[in-house]
Amino acid sequence: MEITLSQILDIITPFLIACWDMLVEMAPYMCLGFLMAGLLHVFVNPKIILKFLGRGRIKSVLYATLLGIPLPLCSCGVLPATAGLKKQGATDGASMSFLIATPETGVDSIAVTYALLDPIMTVFRPLAAFVTSIAAGLTQNFFGKTYRYTDDTDAKLEADLSCKIDNCCDGINCPPEVHRRHHSLFEKLNVALKYGFGEILDDISKWLILGIFIAGAITVLVPDSFMKTYLDGGITSMLFMLVIGIPFYICATSSTPIAAALIIKGVSPGAALVFLLAGPATNAATISVVYGLFKKRATVIYLASIAICAIVMGLLLDQVYAWFKITASSVAGEAGEIIPHWMGDIFAILLVVLILKSFITHWVKKRRGEESCCDHDHGALVSDCGHDHGATVSACGHDHG
Repeated sequence: MEITLSQILDIITPFLIACWDMLVEMAPYMCLGFLMAGLLHVFVNPKIILKFLGRGRIKSVLYATLLGIPLPLCSCGVLPATAGLKKQGATDGASMSFLIATPETGVDSIAVTYALLDPIMTVFRPLAAFVTSIAAGLTQNFFGKTYRYTDDTDAKLEADLSCKIDNCCDGINCPPEVHRRHHSLFEKLNVALKYGFGEILDDISKWLILGIFIAGAITVLVPDSFMKTYLDGGITSMLFMLVIGIPFYICATSSTPIAAALIIKGVSPGAALVFLLAGPATNAATISVVYGLFKKRATVIYLASIAICAIVMGLLLDQVYAWFKITASSVAGEAGEIIPHWMGDIFAILLVVLILKSFITHWVKKRRGEESCCDHDHGALVSDCGHDHGATVSACGHDHG
């Protein structure tokens, strides 16, 4: 059977239109998220992340969760970050809570959730991440076994307090409270923009594009009747999404357009939430590192907490929509209509340009042999790129010790 050019265009054109529409809706909020990520990087002292996580079986878990939820750490940085926190003396429960809360949500993914879905999901998503992280951390601290680093000769990792503006000091002989006066607000904002629209965008750009393409394919190829028949709610739908989400390697931001496409096709919001929680928090690499850091019992607690909490919160979310008599597929994306379409086009074009620039820069560096395996500095617990690469087990699978 011969396929004509016209038939190919009949498939490709709707797919590209669906992808572009998705990008236009999310681009303004993505840019807001990148800005917030940069501001957090420049204006939040790294010591805050480490200060409150080592004392108290309950308090440490709460602090770790609250710190992890807004942080826009990439999947490359979360695993070694957790190992570094544990080595610093954080409780196992706090480390596990941070490991779950950080990838499940962040300022960028929250903004995109508002753009592509609706205010209910925007509020419920970080709430569900909070509940899951707290449940896992407390269960580990009260019922799990604790394995601590005991080698006194092994040098402790320290937070990188060096100047994020121009590395003019190491942050030790020049403490952060003194260093705040060394640079103007304009200089700090300039670095925040470069970090948010540079480092963070570099980390998630390929996953973002993949997520948009998958969402476009779902929109064009999957019939509405399939989703409404098999994934319209209930335990079966939740378990199905859990099976897909646990091994699926995807970040919180790029999973959002996929969830939006599923909801528009008729998937229940609760089932989509299960995917949003399980997808970013679990994958084969994460599970192996959890086992290496916390051993067998903690790995079971980690997976069971995510699975149980995701299903319970998914069922609860479906009830919330039922109580308010709201059909999620009918309101998905309406929040994004607050911003005029022409402005969305401008932000989308800007985002495409920045992503293309990121890809070209990485390609040039790779050709010159300038990149490391995951293109980040692995010398410190919290490096200038904002990611934790201090542990010997890194997310890219290589030893950076």
